[in-house]
Amino acid sequence: MKTISQKMLSLAAGASLLVALGCKSHEGPYLPDTSNPDVGSEKNALVVLLDSGVQRSISTEGEIQSATLPDGRLRVMAPIRNRENRRIQVQVNCVFKDEQGFSTGDETAWRTLFLDENATESVEFVSLNARAKNFTIRVRQAR
Repeated sequence: MKTISQKMLSLAAGASLLVALGCKSHEGPYLPDTSNPDVGSEKNALVVLLDSGVQRSISTEGEIQSATLPDGRLRVMAPIRNRENRRIQVQVNCVFKDEQGFSTGDETAWRTLFLDENATESVEFVSLNARAKNFTIRVRQAR
């Protein structure tokens, strides 16, 4: 009986050691290069990079532009830059939000974007309704 208790104790100690050493995870979106104040957490940022590969490869170059169209819809244009010396493929979408920062239910489909070496491409999104006043552009690795 003592042998079983010692084995169970050893297993429990080993399991807790594995949990302590092996369970390192990242919670939430990755924060990109902070040199651009428009990029950060999804709550208040204009652009969010959703995984580590995109964080390493993508930046926003230039100014993110938004304008209200004559019918009240919001039009957004953002330059997305490939910082790698290789061609990459990412996906982008836009979540339109009201004045308080809550989603209006107007979220675009994920769009695949191919970026050549060190290239910058502009992406454009237009809201479906006039309730959109703010937005968040999200970028992730292509799936």
